[in-house]
Formats: sequence, structure tokens, C-alpha cells
Amino acid sequence: MTNMKQLVKNLINEDSGQDLIEYALVAALVGLGAVAAMKGLSNNIGNAFNSIGSTLSTSV
Repeated sequence: MTNMKQLVKNLINEDSGQDLIEYALVAALVGLGAVAAMKGLSNNIGNAFNSIGSTLSTSV
């Protein structure tokens, strides 16, 4: 019975996996931010290439 109480106390006080969870959450937030930025950026890049293509077509 004493071993069980000690095990529960150790599990409550144990925080060795906390850093890993924090890093995973930060990585997930960075990934979501990158995806959101790429969606907006892709439209701008597409418009730039269309503009360049139109300029090249009219000058040839």
C-alpha cells in the first residue's frame, strides 16, 4: 500500500514530459502560421507570374 501511495505522489510531481509537450505546441503553432501565410502568399505569387507572363506576351 505504501508503494502505491509513493507511486501516485511521484506521478503527481513528475514533470519530465512537460517540456516535450510545450515544444510540440509551439511547433504546431508555427506550422499553422506558416500554412496561413502561404495561402495568402500564393495568391500574390500567382498574380505576379500572370503579370510577368502578360508583359512578355505583349512584348513579343
